[in-house]
Amino acid sequence: MDLLTTAEAADYLRLGERKLYELVAENRIPCSKVTGKWLFPRHELDRWVLSGLTRPAGMIMPEPPPIVGGSQDDLLEWSLRQAGSGLASLNEGTETGVMRLLRGEVAAAAIHFHSEADDANVVAARSIPQLHDAVLIGFVRREQGLLLPPGNPKSLNSLADVLENHALIAVRQPGAGADMLLELLLGRCGARRGDLNRLQPPCLTGPDLAAAVRTGRADCGIATRSAALAAGLEFVSLMWENFDLLMRQRTYFQPSVQALVRFLGQDGFARRAAELTGYDTSPSGEIRFVS
Repeated sequence: MDLLTTAEAADYLRLGERKLYELVAENRIPCSKVTGKWLFPRHELDRWVLSGLTRPAGMIMPEPPPIVGGSQDDLLEWSLRQAGSGLASLNEGTETGVMRLLRGEVAAAAIHFHSEADDANVVAARSIPQLHDAVLIGFVRREQGLLLPPGNPKSLNSLADVLENHALIAVRQPGAGADMLLELLLGRCGARRGDLNRLQPPCLTGPDLAAAVRTGRADCGIATRSAALAAGLEFVSLMWENFDLLMRQRTYFQPSVQALVRFLGQDGFARRAAELTGYDTSPSGEIRFVS
C-alpha cells in the first residue's frame, strides 16, 4: 500500500497543509493515524477525488436511488435494516441487478457470478466496459447446495443423483446466480439443461424456490443453506461462493453505503450470520476490486 505523509498528501492533492488538516478534523478525507502521525493511502485519495467528480452538462449522471438490486439474501436484507443505511432491496437476480446498476436505477448490485474462473465476480466486474469506475465490496462467502424435503425421500445427494432419478428440480430464472451455478455444475456432469426435469415457471428468489420444495411442488432445488434452514428443509452442500456488492466508486462514499460497510465489521453482524448458518464473514467489508 502506498502511504503518503501529510506533506506528501497535500502536495499530491494540490492543497495547503492547513486545509488538509481541516479536512482531517472534519472527518472528510480518508486517512489513518499511526504512532501519532497521519497517513493517507494514495488509492483512497484517488477514489475520494473521483467521488466528487463534476461532469459537463449532458454528461452528468444523477445519483442513483438508494436501492441494492441483484440477488436476494436474508443476511443482506437484515443488514440493510440493522445498519440504518436507508437502503432498500430489489431482488431480481445477479445479471438484472448489474443492468440496473449500469442504467443508474440502483446504487449497488448484489452479485454471485459463476464460471470456471477462479474469482468469477472479479472477472465479471473487470469485464464490464460501461463500468470503468467499479468498486467490488466483499459481503460474505455463502454455502450453496441442494434443498431437499425432510428425510430426503429420494436420496438425492448430488446433481448426478437428480439427473439419474429424473427428480423434479425447481430452478431460477436466467441471469440469476443460482442459474449460472446450475449451468456450471451441469457442465461438470457432462449434462445439459434439457436433461433436467424442471419445474416451471422458474422461481424468482431463493425463498421462492425453498417454498416450492417445502410444499411438494418440486423434489429439490439449488439455493443457500440459510434458505434451507428458514424453510425447515434438508441441505446437501455443493460449494461455497463469493457474494459481493458491486457499485460505482462515487457511490462507495455515500453515507448510506458507508453505514452498511461499518456495520459489516461489528460483532452483531457476525452473530447473525452464524445464526442463519452457511456464511463466512471473513471477506465482509473488504474492497475486493477497484477498476
